[in-house]
Amino acid sequence: MIRLRALAAVSAVTLWLTVAAPPLSTPVSAQSIVFDPNNYAQNVLTAARELEQINNQITALQNQAQMLINQARNLASLPYSSLQQLQSSIQRTQQLLAQAQNITFNVQQIDHAFQTTYGGANASQSSQTLISNAQARWQNSVAALQDALRVQAGVVGNLDTNRTQMSALVTSSQSATGGLAATQAGNQLLALQAQQLADLTAAVAAQGRAQNLQAAQQAAAQDQAREQLRRFLNPGTGYQSTTVTMFHP
Repeated sequence: MIRLRALAAVSAVTLWLTVAAPPLSTPVSAQSIVFDPNNYAQNVLTAARELEQINNQITALQNQAQMLINQARNLASLPYSSLQQLQSSIQRTQQLLAQAQNITFNVQQIDHAFQTTYGGANASQSSQTLISNAQARWQNSVAALQDALRVQAGVVGNLDTNRTQMSALVTSSQSATGGLAATQAGNQLLALQAQQLADLTAAVAAQGRAQNLQAAQQAAAQDQAREQLRRFLNPGTGYQSTTVTMFHP
C-alpha cells in the first residue's frame, strides 16, 4: 500500500511539473524569470489535493477488494455433508418397519384381522375354528414382540452413527468461515435431530403395536373362554335311552 501511494505521489508531481513548467521555446537568457509566491503556493496546494484524491481512490479500491473477499467467504459452502449417512439410517429403520410379520402397519389388514381372527366368538364357529384363531392370535403377539425388539435394536445401532455425525457437524459449524456455511451446518444439525425423532417414532410405534396385539389377544381369549364355557354347560340334548331289538324272530 505504501509503495502504491509513493508511485502515485511521484506520478502526480511529475504531472504537475509537466503542466506547470514554462515552455522552453526561447533561450533562457532571453527570458525574465519572475517568482510568484501565490502561484507557487496554489500549485503546491493543487498537487497535494490531487495526491490526496489518488490516495482516497486507492483506499476505496482496497475497501472494495476486502468487501469482495468477505462476500466470497459468506457465500462459501460447508465442505461437509451428513445427508447420505442420515438417509441410510432412516432407510434401515424403514426396512425394519416394512418387515413386520403377520399383521403389518396397514389399516385394511388390521381391520380384516379384527373382523376375523380377533372377532367375537359365537355359536356358529366350530371348536377347530376357535382353536385356530387362538393359535393365530398367539403367533401374532409373539411376532409383534420380535418386531419391536428388532426395531429397537436398529435404533440403538444408529446411535453410533448419530454421534459421529453430530461431532463432525459441530466441528464444521465452529470452523465455518461465512454465514452460508454456518447456516448449512445448522440445517444439517436439524436434519440429524429429525432423523433421531424418526427413530424414536418408529420404536414407539413398534412397541405400541406389540402391546396392542397382546391386549387384543387377551380380550379375544376372554371372549372365547366364555363361549367355550357356555358350550360346556349346555351340552345339548344329551343321551336318551331307546328300545333296541337285537334278535329278530
